[in-house]
Amino acid sequence: MKVKPFIKWAGGKTQLINKIEPELPIKINRYFEPFLGGGSVLLFILQKYNPKEVIVSDVNYELINTYNIIKNNVEELINYLEIYKNKHSEKFYYTIRGLESTTTKKLKIKVLSDSNLSEIESAAKFIYLNKTCFNGLYRVNKENKFNVPLGKYKNPEIYNKENLLKLSKLLKNIEIKCFSYEKIKDLVKKDDFIYFDPPYDQINNNSFTTYTEFDFIRKDQEKLKDFFDFLNKKGCKVLLSNSSTDFIKSLYKNYTIKEIDARRMINSDSSKRGNIKEVLIKNY
Repeated sequence: MKVKPFIKWAGGKTQLINKIEPELPIKINRYFEPFLGGGSVLLFILQKYNPKEVIVSDVNYELINTYNIIKNNVEELINYLEIYKNKHSEKFYYTIRGLESTTTKKLKIKVLSDSNLSEIESAAKFIYLNKTCFNGLYRVNKENKFNVPLGKYKNPEIYNKENLLKLSKLLKNIEIKCFSYEKIKDLVKKDDFIYFDPPYDQINNNSFTTYTEFDFIRKDQEKLKDFFDFLNKKGCKVLLSNSSTDFIKSLYKNYTIKEIDARRMINSDSSKRGNIKEVLIKNY
C-alpha cells in the first residue's frame, strides 16, 4: 500500500492483507467498515478498488475524531505533532495522557493550555500517545480514561508527514462516522460489501477485547452474528474476521469459514506473543 495506517492498533490487519485480499469480492461499489480501528483494510480497498461510496465508522470517538481531522485539517494537525515530537519526554507523556478532550472549545493555535482540548489538539494527543505508549496499545479503563504507560522507545516516530498528507487526500470523499455497527442497517443495499473486524472472541484470559470503556463479550458476538444474518438476507456481501475459537466457528457454521495464521503482537508477556489462528468468515 502506498498510503499506510497512521497508528498502531491491537488486531490491526496490515500483516494479513495478503490473506484477506483473496477473500474480497471481485468488485466493490459501496463499502462499509463499522469497526474501523487502524484502517488497514479500508486503505487497501480505497487504493485498489476505488469504490464509488464508502462509509466507515467506530464507537471510539477519539479515533473517529482523529480520522476526520486528518481528512479536513491535516496541515494544522502536523503543526501540533511537530511540537509534541520536540517536547517528547516521560514528563510530557504523562502530562498529555492526563488531559481530557472536549469539542466545546474553539480551535486555538496553542498547545496544552488546559484540559479542554480542541478537536485538533485531541487528535494530536491521540496520535502522540499511540506512537509513544507501551506497545502502541489503545486501552481505556471503566471511566474511559486512557491508562497505558509510556513505552520504552529511544526515538519514536510520532508521525510521517508524507503519509499523513497522502492519507488526507485518500479520505476526502468518504464518510467517517462515530456510531455503532447497527446504525448501518438503514444505509446498506443489496450487493454492498461490509467488512467486520470486531473485538475478537477471547482465546484466554490474556485476550484483548477492550478498545473503549465497554467490553465486547460473547452476547455481543451473538448480537453481531444476528446482524450478519440480516445483511445476508438483504443480499449484501459480508466478510468478518475473528478468533478461531469453537464458539465463533459454531456461531457461523452456516457460512464459509477459512482459518488463517496470524501473529499476536500485543501482550504484556513477550513469551505469549506469536502465531495464532484466526478465521475469515464470508457469505459469498
